[in-house]
Amino acid sequence: MRYEHVGLIGKPAHPGANISLQAIFAYLQDKGCNVLVEDRIAGELNGGKCQPMTLDAIGQQADLAIVVGGDGNMLGAARELARHDVAVVGVNRGNLGFLTDINPDDFARQLDLIFDGESMIEQRFILEVDVLRDGAVMSTNSAVNEVVLHHGKVAHMMEFEVYIDENFVFSQRSDGLIVATPTGSTAYSLSGGGPILTPNLDALALVPMFPHTLSSRPIVVDANSQIRMKVSAENTDNLQVSCDSHIVLTVLPGDEVRIRKNLDRLTLIHPKDYNYFNVLRTKLGWGSKLY
Repeated sequence: MRYEHVGLIGKPAHPGANISLQAIFAYLQDKGCNVLVEDRIAGELNGGKCQPMTLDAIGQQADLAIVVGGDGNMLGAARELARHDVAVVGVNRGNLGFLTDINPDDFARQLDLIFDGESMIEQRFILEVDVLRDGAVMSTNSAVNEVVLHHGKVAHMMEFEVYIDENFVFSQRSDGLIVATPTGSTAYSLSGGGPILTPNLDALALVPMFPHTLSSRPIVVDANSQIRMKVSAENTDNLQVSCDSHIVLTVLPGDEVRIRKNLDRLTLIHPKDYNYFNVLRTKLGWGSKLY
């Protein structure tokens, strides 16, 4: 497959990421690609002679984007690039790397497979969240991994009601609620005791955070549902909604939080030998075959 305009995005001021960025930049130049370099890292490449570009500009021009860093870097880029339907490849220079699955020590072979068309193309849905006050939308944003309603202070409980497609589900007193996509089911949701959802599932996991009842459990619902959380006016402090732990929206007592599928989708490209269950075994330390 011919990728002529390739975005290069990365983790700035990180020694390991910088080594990979330099090597991938040279690799793409050898391929004859027009390399579109993110402005945050342009000064670290090729003696600073690259033309710096914003993520939005890369999204408008790129056929493919390569993100070097950890899952956090991938999430930040993915929210922007999904709006432009740009396919994304992740090179892992972070910790776990569920989304950045290319090994930096073997990137050339794996990128060769992708450029030769020997790859897997996978689409992941993302979420859109609105905060409403008296029926008016006060703020909106998107999330790849999860949307989290939580208190602005550590270890403070809050009260809220949850509705799915306008059906009342439960009221709860807890530290908050995680609404996770399959992509995000191996992130914050997993730490909170949520289930792992395979990427092909069209589902959401609702995971209560430290609920004040022993009967509260995570629930998996259809991803085409609209989730609505009505925050009790009895809460005395301001609350927050976090998108992928990057973006914070203010929530006041009495506000509503509405979550639904975003019309944009994240397109990930993997080398042909990619296997999701192998990723789980490797990242989570699961046992290998006995026989």
